[in-house]
Amino acid sequence: MFQNVGISGLIIILIITLIIFGPSKLPEIGRAVGNTLKEFKNSTKDLVPSAEQEEKKPKNM
Repeated sequence: MFQNVGISGLIIILIITLIIFGPSKLPEIGRAVGNTLKEFKNSTKDLVPSAEQEEKKPKNM
């Protein structure tokens, strides 16, 4: 979906975001997005077994 978005596209998106929300709201939005991604990563860590857990499992032959 975002394969064709280059540097110029990201700059345009950032400028539009700055115009819509203003400079005072951008740090709050950034923190909210960061916290959301961190919580998502932590919740998926419980669902998907990591490589360490798979290595510790005994293999049935």
